[in-house]
Amino acid sequence: MLGPLGKIGTAFMQTADVVVIGAGIVGSSIAYHLTAAGCRNVVVLERESATGKGSTGKSMGGVRAQFSTPVNIQMSLYSIRFYASFEERLGHPCDYRPQGYLFCATSDRHLAYLRANYGKQVAMGLKNVRMVEGTEIRSMFPPMRSDDIIGGSFCSTDGFVDPYSAMNGLMAWASEHGASLHKNTNVTAILRDARGISGVETPAGPISTRKVVNCAGAWAASIAKMARLDLPVEPLRRMLVPSEPFDQFPHTAPMIIDMSNGFHFRPESRGFLLAWNDPEETPGFKTDFDPAFVEKILSRAADRVPCFADLPVNPKRAWAGLYEMTPDHHPILGEAPEVPGFFLANGFSGHGVMHAPATGKILSDLILTGKTDLIDASLLNLSRFSEGRMIHETAVL
Repeated sequence: MLGPLGKIGTAFMQTADVVVIGAGIVGSSIAYHLTAAGCRNVVVLERESATGKGSTGKSMGGVRAQFSTPVNIQMSLYSIRFYASFEERLGHPCDYRPQGYLFCATSDRHLAYLRANYGKQVAMGLKNVRMVEGTEIRSMFPPMRSDDIIGGSFCSTDGFVDPYSAMNGLMAWASEHGASLHKNTNVTAILRDARGISGVETPAGPISTRKVVNCAGAWAASIAKMARLDLPVEPLRRMLVPSEPFDQFPHTAPMIIDMSNGFHFRPESRGFLLAWNDPEETPGFKTDFDPAFVEKILSRAADRVPCFADLPVNPKRAWAGLYEMTPDHHPILGEAPEVPGFFLANGFSGHGVMHAPATGKILSDLILTGKTDLIDASLLNLSRFSEGRMIHETAVL
């Protein structure tokens, strides 16, 4: 194992089997799956003083299999099973709560969309999803205004996890089994030779390796540029508003999605966590919370749940994080064709936490054996953009 890092002159082993850049939940999952598969000399580099300061620590923590594309459904099936057995498997908690996701349709078009997705989900092996009538939704949640809801879909194994706990559990297990995590360690260059990747440069010195994994989240494109690779990933601000304690809506509720405008919410502690993807948001590294967002989201909240007109909110507790968006809202996974040994796990478009377990398995398989049976990995490789075979995910929150 490596010695402590963080300043020039500190001891640094010169070789590693795999270097993972970024110790958020995706990097942590890859480190876990690599070490679980027997690859012990895994080095994880984190530029911050603590893990989870990027997108992971600012996530809403939702996990769902109700997607519109088979590959996303496949990744969710693996990931949700993994989260359900997380504590038994790793000996660490992730606080998986299968309270479900409820999509509420207010138009025939949205209901037809949910029905088409339902067919795909069942065909892929999802057993706990079902279509629900508007009358059932009204009986489930009387405080919710549902006169315009004509139906929806519900999956009982969808739900929430604590992203920070899951990330810590994955990295702790990996560290206990041979991986090394180094904080306060920037990657300043990615080294290449005639064979491909040959190492990475850090302020503490170089590490020789033939395999590097880019897990830099919203900053993935800048890491890729070090390998002379253009990566179509850009940051998009996402703001979340937690409420103070509130008991006028059931805390057993699932994630509820209002398909008329995209507003969604779920129980959080003794209050609720509110989310809405503002269509006026523009790409960029904006991590400040805009106080004007509170009024925007509360107006939509009160429209769907009238008692939320009295929902107590402290704007100082709200926060902003970054989605890492790709043009088709699917991640980019696998080895970069132009740079042998440079692996990508980027562009999750808001689904990084929920798909981190599957991503760890897929990348570990590809790194160690060159293939994976979890998905058809070619569907998510970088080449799809230049070859014109994007697969668009439309169930994006």
